[in-house]
Amino acid sequence: MTAPSMTRRLMIWLTAAMVSFWLIAVIVGGLVMRDEFDEVFDSGLEETALRLMPLVVDDLYQRSSPRAAMRLSSSGQGDENLSYQVRDASGRILIHSHDAPTEPFAAPLAPGFWQAPDHRIFTVEALSSTLFLQVADPLENRREAMFEGMLSLLLPVLVLAPLSMVAIWYLVRRSLAPITVVRSQIGLRDGANLEPLGLSGIPAELQGIATSVDRLLERLRAAIDAEREFAANSAHELRTPVAGALAQVQRLIAELPDGTRMRRAEEVERSLEGLAHLTEKLLQLSRAESGIGLATRPTNVVAVVRMVAEEFSRRIGNADRIVLEMDASASPRRADVDALGIVLRNLIENALLHGAADEPIRVTCDGGGRISVSNAGPVVSPETLGRLTERFRRGGSPTPGSGLGLAIAAKLVAQMGGVLELHSPAIGRDDGFSAVISLE
Repeated sequence: MTAPSMTRRLMIWLTAAMVSFWLIAVIVGGLVMRDEFDEVFDSGLEETALRLMPLVVDDLYQRSSPRAAMRLSSSGQGDENLSYQVRDASGRILIHSHDAPTEPFAAPLAPGFWQAPDHRIFTVEALSSTLFLQVADPLENRREAMFEGMLSLLLPVLVLAPLSMVAIWYLVRRSLAPITVVRSQIGLRDGANLEPLGLSGIPAELQGIATSVDRLLERLRAAIDAEREFAANSAHELRTPVAGALAQVQRLIAELPDGTRMRRAEEVERSLEGLAHLTEKLLQLSRAESGIGLATRPTNVVAVVRMVAEEFSRRIGNADRIVLEMDASASPRRADVDALGIVLRNLIENALLHGAADEPIRVTCDGGGRISVSNAGPVVSPETLGRLTERFRRGGSPTPGSGLGLAIAAKLVAQMGGVLELHSPAIGRDDGFSAVISLE
């Protein structure tokens, strides 16, 4: 499962927060506007009623006799925003505007404001509460003004939200760029690259991380160097006494007459040879565990293959058993010389021990740096073949061995960033065994 991106989450949350705050501001602004609009409309309604009342009184009392309710004509300019009724103390309508209803307003005959379902009504009285003027303002006008005001605040959100997302994406990416740099540099560090990060100009929040990583890499590099040095010193210290004891036993065998003592000395010799072989493998395994295969520099693999193959060819009985097929144009590969030598020695040694004695061992290196060691012999079952790189795992051959050679080779090849492939039957044959190394 892919981990969520910090940049993506920041963009989503910042955009959501910005839009939410803007919507809250729109709602608060709408509530404030509603109060302000009510004050403005109420003020206009009251002022209209107070200015209209003297005119109504003059008009009524200039008549010689009372008349029926008068309906004033329209101005001809469309619907009027305000309507009014003039009523007497009994509630009878004396005068009303063009679009005012013929039925009295629901508001009581008392000075002040009255809230009806669809109108806001202001009542003013005159002539000792014998004449009342009621002016009504439709609430639809207020709702329309409120809607337009809210829309004017909301429309910028629709325009600015996409622009804000682009701006937030740019700013977040730019702000988090140093984190990406630190992450990429740390990702380049592995067993083959333990150099300090060496980052400069990064924000103060990341300097502590970079410093801690550099210290950790320094300690790791010192630990690996110490393990390599210990393995090398141990190899020298252990080989010498075992070789000395073996030499003494071999000299004792040469001096003893044929008999029981001779056979016991030969058994001691075989045990010491096995101990020397096992010691060598354990030291190689120790060096592999310490990470000697981790390398940063390219190596001429052709020269290493030729040197190791010639070393085995010079041994007694191996002069004609190793066949080299080299491509001198093979490009250098990232590999440690000592580690590659250990891998090749184990593969060639396995081929010599377990391969058919009357068939040659073929060691090839193609132009791509692909190394193959093949031998004739019995076919290894797929089940056994898949477990040969495990420690102390043998393929059922009667030839004595430690069961560590392929495990050491696989570990070192993996440290060099390559792949060790095992094939049985051998590549291009109906029998035998092939070990193929592919390096980067």
